[in-house]
Amino acid sequence: MKPLRILCVGGSDSSGGAGIQADLKAVSACGCYGMSVVTAVTVQNTCGVQSIHPVPQKFILAQLDCVLSDIGANAVKTGMFLTVGAIEVLVNKVKEYRLEKLIVDPVMIAKGGHSLMRDNAKVALIRKLLPLAYVVTPNIPEAEILAKCKINTVDGMKKAAALIHGLGVKNVVIKGGHLRAAKKSGAVDILYDGENYYEYSSPWLTKKDTHGTGCTYASSLAAALACGENITEAVRQSKVMVTKAIENSLRLGKGHGPVNVLGSILKQKV
Repeated sequence: MKPLRILCVGGSDSSGGAGIQADLKAVSACGCYGMSVVTAVTVQNTCGVQSIHPVPQKFILAQLDCVLSDIGANAVKTGMFLTVGAIEVLVNKVKEYRLEKLIVDPVMIAKGGHSLMRDNAKVALIRKLLPLAYVVTPNIPEAEILAKCKINTVDGMKKAAALIHGLGVKNVVIKGGHLRAAKKSGAVDILYDGENYYEYSSPWLTKKDTHGTGCTYASSLAAALACGENITEAVRQSKVMVTKAIENSLRLGKGHGPVNVLGSILKQKV
């Protein structure tokens, strides 16, 4: 029996905490087989991103064709796209290979504040990629950019989710970890499917080491959807996984250490 295959498309993180490296760890922890298409190579560690080198458009195209024509994919999870060309290549291949389970993590700003997407690429993501997405998973700052509004409350998250849904995406998940009230009330995520809102809450964790939370969340969501879970259950499972990954996060480096999807297995060895 073939394992379920998740194609992860995005940037590489030299510190191993986020990006493609985090994607593959999360997918493997979910029992699926992970593959990768690298769109950019970053120079980064726990203190932040120092430099980004975009992968040439033709090489992104070659990676996509090579993997999809041979192995195929049950779901595709996207992360960092620095350039318009990278987005356009993926859009064409999603259509060509009729990839329905497309999970878009709209990675725009690194935890340290470094921009991970050029302005024209943001426009291309909104106009060309989101209408093909089964689900998009922005955090609060990313949702504010997509919805063009400020978000200060859970009700504000719901309003933004409806606005983002209007861009053509089927399901919108807004992660509430950046909400100011989250430290007191807990971290609340919102799912909007075009008809109903669903809330997913977890206690606030006073952890500094949260590098890779967004990548881990979206990748585990892709795995759950590939396994046949409906969107509400898939989001619940992803929320549980990312919460546990934060609980087991690793104190590495001088800045924000990585979350840990391998739990006590890896923690015992550090």
